[in-house]
Amino acid sequence: MRIFEKLPSLTAKQKKMTFIVGGVLLLLFIMGLIIALSVRTRMLDKAMAKVENILLERYHTDFNVQEYSFTGLTTVTFRDIEVIPQQRDTLAKIERMAVSVRLFPLLFGDVKIGNLVLQNADVTLLKRDSISNYDFLFQKQAKDTTVRIAEDTESNYASLIDGVIKQVFFKIPRNMELENFQLSYQDDSVHQQIRLPEAVMDGGDFETSLFLNDHDAQWNLSGRVNPDKQQLRVEVSSEEENVELPFLRRKFGLRVSFDKIMFDLAQVKRVTKDSLTLAGRWSFDNLHVHHHRLSEDEVVLPEAIGEGQLNIGKTAIEIDPKSKIRVKEFEFQPYVKFIPKPDKVVSLSVHTGKFEAQKLFDAIPQGLFETLDGIQVEGKIAYDLDFSVNFAEPDSVVFKSKMDDRELKIVKWGKADVRALNNAFTYKAYEDTVLMREIVVGTQNPKFTPLNQVASILKKTVLNTEDPYFYQHKGFEEEAFKLSIATNIKERAFKRGASTISMQLVKNVFLNRNKTMMRKFEEILLVWLLEASGQVSKDRMFEVYLNVIEWGKNVYGIQEASSYYFGKTPAQLNIGESLYLSSIIPRPKTGLSSFDYTGHLKPWVQRHFNTYGYIMNKLGQLQDEQVPEAYGFYGVVLEPGLRPPRPKGIIDTTFREIDPEQEAIMREMERDEARRRSLLEKLFGKEVDPPEE
Repeated sequence: MRIFEKLPSLTAKQKKMTFIVGGVLLLLFIMGLIIALSVRTRMLDKAMAKVENILLERYHTDFNVQEYSFTGLTTVTFRDIEVIPQQRDTLAKIERMAVSVRLFPLLFGDVKIGNLVLQNADVTLLKRDSISNYDFLFQKQAKDTTVRIAEDTESNYASLIDGVIKQVFFKIPRNMELENFQLSYQDDSVHQQIRLPEAVMDGGDFETSLFLNDHDAQWNLSGRVNPDKQQLRVEVSSEEENVELPFLRRKFGLRVSFDKIMFDLAQVKRVTKDSLTLAGRWSFDNLHVHHHRLSEDEVVLPEAIGEGQLNIGKTAIEIDPKSKIRVKEFEFQPYVKFIPKPDKVVSLSVHTGKFEAQKLFDAIPQGLFETLDGIQVEGKIAYDLDFSVNFAEPDSVVFKSKMDDRELKIVKWGKADVRALNNAFTYKAYEDTVLMREIVVGTQNPKFTPLNQVASILKKTVLNTEDPYFYQHKGFEEEAFKLSIATNIKERAFKRGASTISMQLVKNVFLNRNKTMMRKFEEILLVWLLEASGQVSKDRMFEVYLNVIEWGKNVYGIQEASSYYFGKTPAQLNIGESLYLSSIIPRPKTGLSSFDYTGHLKPWVQRHFNTYGYIMNKLGQLQDEQVPEAYGFYGVVLEPGLRPPRPKGIIDTTFREIDPEQEAIMREMERDEARRRSLLEKLFGKEVDPPEE
């Protein structure tokens, strides 16, 4: 009060001037308001006409409103709205909609929704044969005028995404009343409907329920939205367990259900025009996912939590390296960076630091990797991964993977106990998913061949062609991974794997034949444990491998192969026969197509002989071997009963025909050129081409 006591009192003249100025300002405001109110109806008419013209001209869609008018200072009420694509069924009907904008932001040019009332709204998506009433929604336009952004945003992702976020939050009301909203989809075979009987948002807080069809399922939604601070928290929970989300199975073959999921966008931070960060967290409980490419069985994730931030720059988007993902007690911090243009670049790194190894296996959902169920381990491990690839220069791929597992100890194996490899066991040979026969891998089987009874040259050729560093690596070969990634990017399809002998052994002996992502991850984990445990020697792995792999149609093991093709035992094989057998391991069922009707190899097979014969010679592996001309190529002769019939009209026995199947094999062998050159460079320090015969 003392402060105000010190202020000088206004004189009569000053009071008079104050009242005059205030009166003038009030008069101007009233006049402006009267003018605005007098023209706002015309402005609304023009806006409605513009919307109708845009929908009609661009999308061939009629937009009909039975009645619209101002029902408040900033509120417009619409009645009986219809959206009808021409020569299509009605897309949307709304009985009543009232929208008001917030006055204060409007003074600064920002159109923000204050209140929204929606009553009896029905959106129907219909598709009959190939014609739908919603396809116009996905038509690409030459220029999008819904969001006005600076011209340079085409290459400025921070500015582009910032503009989208603003537009979305500007359209979210502070208060909302929704009554009887319905969304349905119908085509020739399915009809599904989502109903929202009532929803209320009060000051940003909301809570409502969604119903599928006639109470087939119910999901409860709750959360809070703050359009000014651009914050959003949404929690969705299922009223009952294992309720599948609609539409996904038919559209994508994907089945998804959950007990609860949560998403929280806590902060949108604008550092500069070229820098935007989005911080928040997410979580889910009891998530069920199934897709045939992911796993044969349903994947169940009991819980997971993620928190961190997304950094968006002018030309790149990245997950901040401090972001965390936690599954049960296992926690890691992934770093991901994506540069879309001018060259697409993807980078990924994971550095876990040391943690208790059991936490990793406890985090794996039960049943996801059946062979690992029940496994118990001790000790701490650490994993480091650095990966980066420029899709315009795939040969420059960076792939560095390192596991520190020196303290790891296997206390109890799961279903797949690799120690079984040390004794006789029964191997089940499958043709895709069909069991062909069971083979005893041990001395009880007369067709089993111990490693020391296999010709040394056969062992050398198989190692050089399939896994040159088998005795040096711990299950995985980085260079093979890099070459596989580069080749598949160039081919724009999966054309080359990176399987070592260890990986092939685990796949054949312990895993099913389903080609899914989860099975591949299971293979990688089991190979790591096999090699890290040291409980099976490399020699025993190689011995089992040679006795179980396929060498032809229903031909399994090296003894069956040597007898089938050449009438010999594995110990009697020479260099030519060994090089041939090594050439068919990737494509065993096409083995006979390498021979002509005389029983000799066709010319296109010689490239394999030249390459790997040259490599073994350079490495000094042929010093104790008998090496005839062309590494034995001309001495390889197929058993008479397996030779193809002599083509009609062929007199010259030197003729070599090539059929379509052989051409396909040749093309695949040409792709092996990259692996050949990479191997030569790694072995000899520079690219070396073997002499052509």
